[in-house]
Amino acid sequence: MFVRAPADLNFLAHLLLAREDEALRLGAMLGDFVRGREALSVFDEDVQNGIMLHRHIDGYTDSLACVVALRSSLDPPFRRYGGIIIDLVFDHLLAINWSDYSDIPLEEFDTAVREMLARHDEQLPEDLRGFMRYAGRRGLFAAYRDESEILFSLRGVGRRLSRPNPLDRVNEIWPEFRPMAAACFAPAFGQIQSSVADWLKSKSTMTGS
Repeated sequence: MFVRAPADLNFLAHLLLAREDEALRLGAMLGDFVRGREALSVFDEDVQNGIMLHRHIDGYTDSLACVVALRSSLDPPFRRYGGIIIDLVFDHLLAINWSDYSDIPLEEFDTAVREMLARHDEQLPEDLRGFMRYAGRRGLFAAYRDESEILFSLRGVGRRLSRPNPLDRVNEIWPEFRPMAAACFAPAFGQIQSSVADWLKSKSTMTGS
């Protein structure tokens, strides 16, 4: 089944890590909106692999020492929402350092993602369609370069959560937290890229492709 999930997470990182494979990119976008093994069965195997890759990246990222330390550096009540905050900050850092990771301009990449999703519109849950309508209005993902957009996005996520949360006050910790996140990002992203390469290689070995 499809379930509602907070939008504005690290879609940009997931899309880049899916490389130029359209099915993996589609799975990268679906990953935060599809839960459970039964839900996977409605998608082609290649898209299922993209969703599973999304889940692998999430789990691996959360296990990295500098990410664990970064989350631990947050005081209550922010620590409880550290995963959401780190996701958005990492997408911000990826956006402003985009040319270090891709030869394709970010705006061009953004357009390609929208065109890809349009080709597969019938497979998209309404929550994902809604996110992309919002992304179009805000100029995402290119707008992730702007700190104000990240803070705006965090406030939006906070409004959609059912319980009271401090995501509307991340600006209070931003001046201290962002430099710590920046120190973690490059080494962490390098490790994540290596993990993705290993995961894809293992999948290729298992399928014989």
